Amino acid sequence: MRYNQFFAELTAAGCYVLRHGANHDIWYSPKTGNKFALSRHGKQEVPTGMERKARKVLLGE
Repeated sequence: MRYNQFFAELTAAGCYVLRHGANHDIWYSPKTGNKFALSRHGKQEVPTGMERKARKVLLGE
């Protein structure tokens, strides 16, 4: 999955960006109350481990 697709999925789930860093965005999930840093690489693929960890932390999967 590409970063842009993943960001759209997170947004649809109710997550939002708390702040923009130099290379990463800090995402917040009101559902779980957790924050997670995700890098911004647009059209590149999200590494599988990072996607899995973000889903676990932000979406509670």
